[in-house]
Amino acid sequence: MDLNNLRFLFLTLCVVLILPSVHFEYQIGKSPCEIKRAYNPTYRKEGDLVLGGFFSLLQKRDNKVQKKDFKFFPTLITATPGLVFENYQPFFAFQFAVNEINKNPHLLSNITLGYQVVSNFQNNRLAVESSIIWMAGKGPIILNYDCSEQSNSVAVIGGTTSAQSISMATILNLYKVPQINYGPFDLLLTDKLQYPYIYQMGTKDSTLHLAFVQMMLHFGWTWVGLILADTIRGESFFRDLQAEMASNSLCVGFMEIISSTFDLYSGEKYGILSRTLASSSNVIFTYGDSDFLQHLLLTLVDYILYGKVLVTTFSWEFFSDQQLEEVNNLHGTIILSPPQKEIPGFIDFVESLNQSVVSENIFLKQFWESVFTCKFSENNNFDMLIPICQEGLSLADVQAPDFNLITRELSLNVYNAVYGVAYALHELLQSEVRETSELAKSPGLSYKLHHFLKHKDPVSSARDELCGDPFTEAVETYEILNFKSFPDDIVTLVKVGEFIPHGAGFRINQESIEWPGDFSQTPIAMCTPSCGPGFKKTIRENQPICCFDCDLCPEGHISNQTDAEQCLQCPEHQYPSKEKDRCLDKTVTFLAYEEPLGMTLAWAALCFSLLTALLLGVFVKHRDTPIVKANNRSLSYILLISLILCFLCSLLFIGHPNSATCLLRQTTFAVVFTVAIASILAKTITVVLAFRATQPRSMLQRWLSPKASYSLIVICSLIQICLCVIWLGTYPPFLEMDNHSEPGFIIIQCNEGSILAFYCVLGYMALLALGSFTLAFLARNLPDTFNEAKFLTFSMLVFCSVWISFLPTYQSTKGKAMVAVEIFSILASSAGILAFIFAPKCYVILLRPDRNTLEMLKKKAYIS
Repeated sequence: MDLNNLRFLFLTLCVVLILPSVHFEYQIGKSPCEIKRAYNPTYRKEGDLVLGGFFSLLQKRDNKVQKKDFKFFPTLITATPGLVFENYQPFFAFQFAVNEINKNPHLLSNITLGYQVVSNFQNNRLAVESSIIWMAGKGPIILNYDCSEQSNSVAVIGGTTSAQSISMATILNLYKVPQINYGPFDLLLTDKLQYPYIYQMGTKDSTLHLAFVQMMLHFGWTWVGLILADTIRGESFFRDLQAEMASNSLCVGFMEIISSTFDLYSGEKYGILSRTLASSSNVIFTYGDSDFLQHLLLTLVDYILYGKVLVTTFSWEFFSDQQLEEVNNLHGTIILSPPQKEIPGFIDFVESLNQSVVSENIFLKQFWESVFTCKFSENNNFDMLIPICQEGLSLADVQAPDFNLITRELSLNVYNAVYGVAYALHELLQSEVRETSELAKSPGLSYKLHHFLKHKDPVSSARDELCGDPFTEAVETYEILNFKSFPDDIVTLVKVGEFIPHGAGFRINQESIEWPGDFSQTPIAMCTPSCGPGFKKTIRENQPICCFDCDLCPEGHISNQTDAEQCLQCPEHQYPSKEKDRCLDKTVTFLAYEEPLGMTLAWAALCFSLLTALLLGVFVKHRDTPIVKANNRSLSYILLISLILCFLCSLLFIGHPNSATCLLRQTTFAVVFTVAIASILAKTITVVLAFRATQPRSMLQRWLSPKASYSLIVICSLIQICLCVIWLGTYPPFLEMDNHSEPGFIIIQCNEGSILAFYCVLGYMALLALGSFTLAFLARNLPDTFNEAKFLTFSMLVFCSVWISFLPTYQSTKGKAMVAVEIFSILASSAGILAFIFAPKCYVILLRPDRNTLEMLKKKAYIS
């Protein structure tokens, strides 16, 4: 005995012994097809080929077993039906599709489709019973009996949930019957080893995780909560969502995985609420099938989610089926829903149903009597007070939630499923060369249909615009809805955007969104606030990437975007703004004549040089006076001329630098200052020797001659010139642009080139000045009739003080301030020499000419 036979026997035992609803009258001698069965109504409309339709139109309630009644087999489920109004619309879509196909001359020509509708009572165990009833056609639930007049059943449209589809497949797989599940897509049913004959019409939600992520990115939600159904589909969705969130640096603040059948009245409900409210995530995304979302909604509607925004996947019709007062607390909820699609002519078909058509169909009859609160005949078991149904009634007059004409996604799936089977049958008929009647009775017709259901190409049809190829995956798009609740239990769903994958875009009108009352503006969902421009993110150790610190960009760097991971360095010609959010062009600067500091220093240099020239003129005019002739007047002329040049050389440091001025400014300054200091040194030596060489024919007298003084000046100057030549020949000064010393400025300046040569030149001048100061200081107590030693001492003291203070100041300044320091040192030291050496003499020459006589000088010397 093979495996299939063993499986068949096992299932037979299960059906007979275990299924609680299996009960029929035991009547000896009757055919099994004549035995009455328990209440499980079906409706059959004959046709050449018959489709099975399984819908949860009725529901049963569990009661206790009647132990005293042994006329029937015991059962745990009694026949106490109740209508499930929301499931009637898919049933109407099923009928409508069959009617359309029968009227279409281009599809299944010369063949009529019939159907047999069975209710599975929203019960997975009863779905097995319904499958057996459909296989038998009528009669009791006995396997392998066919009570129908002709074996023309080809396929089943049924299975609102995957659990129902699996229960039905327990029977239908044995006979290789195609089963089209119109409920939500489930990865479990894709296993073709276990469920080789199940086809799914529901969308895979393969792009829903992309829509979630796009919404997070649009609103800047980086720290969100997740509530997911504990199913294979939920696990698959979470894997896709987690990977997409990770690639976009988004984080899960908290996650709840909940069974879709958790007890609403247990402590689990309050645990879910408390954890949701206590989470740091302000935005909660939910995902699951319709049963799960209904359970979750019933959990949340009794409580206001303070400080939380719910993003869910309810569809249009879900809210239309709920009582308004149950959903008021969900004001501001964002919903991603498949687009609402209308089936052309469907509403007209439903509204055209009249009482004569309805009375023939047991399901339509019960629905009609329930929604209109009437009865078709006096013999009805309804209350005697219920009136007879009147003519002219229409389902267009029925208000929600009893019945809603908004096209449901399940209805569209049923409609497309019927057309999908019709297309497959059409292709099968074209491939089979036989009469229609023979084909309908052909054994294995259902099995042959699988080939065309699996490998079917789109068929040109007037309905292709709507259904296309029903078994080909379509592009999943979503409408973004905003649930709004108003006073007096007025609620509405407003479309505020849409998501179309594969580059088509994410569009949303943020101004049209109303958020929950706790939010005056778009909610913020972040672990830490965003880092604004000028800052960069620093990830905290052992924390998610969404939890970080904001550090200010270092000097010379900027960040021009929010949550920058790295700061950008500004180009050489630019500098960061104060906020460090952009780079600004630097201003080219130098010590210019036009600015106050440059103008002041230039005027000072010109004034001092002019004053020195006037003093030179005074000395030349009074060259024969004793005070001018004292201490070698030629040296005084040389010193005054060198001071004029010293004042004027400071002008080389002002203005726009160039290569020529860079080469001249330091060397010119060094040479002319060397001449001035050498002149002072010669004057000091002359003073000292004048008092030492008092003996006739003394060897020291030869050093008092002008030639000796001139030779000293020339030698000292030549040494400095040689140092400058070496400097210029090895590493001369050059023009450079300093981009770093002062933020926001490009300083055009002269680089001194060889620092060693520069300080050698200064050191040589310092050596000469120190020698002059030392000699003058030693000669300060000599008779002062012709003695300039005191004045020379003070002038060298000022000179040395200025340049000693110059060195640290020069090193600590940058840019044009450094140039200004050097100019000030030049002017101050030159002015000190001019003031202490020549000012007293000018005073006597110009203001006290009576003292500028030989007698007065001798008298002063005698008094001394």
